Amino acid sequence: MADIKVNIAGLQMKTPVMTASGTFGYGLEYADLVNLEDIGAIIVKGTTLNARQGNDYPRMAETPSGMLNCVGLQNKGAEYFCKHIYPEVKDIKTNVLVNVSGSSPDDYARCAELIDELDHIPAIELNISCPNVKQGGMAFGVTTSGAASVVRAVRAVYHKPIIVKLSPNVTSIADIACAVQDEGADALSCINTLMGMSIDIEKRRPRLSISTGGLSGPCVKPVAVRCVWQVARAVKIPVVGLGGISSAEDAIEFMMAGASAVQVGTANFIDPAISVKIAQGISDWLDSHGYRSVQEIVGAIL
Repeated sequence: MADIKVNIAGLQMKTPVMTASGTFGYGLEYADLVNLEDIGAIIVKGTTLNARQGNDYPRMAETPSGMLNCVGLQNKGAEYFCKHIYPEVKDIKTNVLVNVSGSSPDDYARCAELIDELDHIPAIELNISCPNVKQGGMAFGVTTSGAASVVRAVRAVYHKPIIVKLSPNVTSIADIACAVQDEGADALSCINTLMGMSIDIEKRRPRLSISTGGLSGPCVKPVAVRCVWQVARAVKIPVVGLGGISSAEDAIEFMMAGASAVQVGTANFIDPAISVKIAQGISDWLDSHGYRSVQEIVGAIL
């Protein structure tokens, strides 16, 4: 059998397949449906320094080959995670990562500092698609200076690997990637959701409570593959690909574009065990094509 173990900036994973933040809860919710230990890494739902109620309903809308969501990072805050969730997930025999969000660089840093103290959380993922409340709500991740400011603040207090999740809603994702690499990011994940909108023409109003939301699912895959390819050519740190992955073939496409690992998101809502099935599918494909290791296909088209 081909070796499908990967190393992402020191993060050792038994498979190259992770579950994407916001699509798999804390992992615990799926324990009766899939063996969590067979997943390369579980990235738990977005965590902020303080508790957030999220947006009003409706928060989700189905679209052709995808879905829109505007959940709004509903969570009970970092201290609640440390006291109540961490004791429940720390003994899962796989990597459990926390997706960290905030409304200012200081918020990100304070949240990351709390997570840094948790021995069994080996890395964090920074969601820089959050609005910068001090600059009129523009997302940190859409400018090089904004993205860099978050990574710089977190890097000063967090001592384990930092994966920065990049937004596709930019003019040059490669420029953003280079900016966060320069500030100490250890790896990058791309892409976050695309901004989209859907309108109910009978009710004559948007289908989401705040009008716009994040588009995910198979419909975004070509954009995501393009972003991974551009980013992988621009940086020297590992890239994790996500966006519309629902099969081993999808994952392999991302890896050939330059991703060292992948995340599965929307497909978890259809099949909670899809991440394990994709990992097995990657292994089978490698065997059938004569590869000894998954590393041999990473960046095959670069």
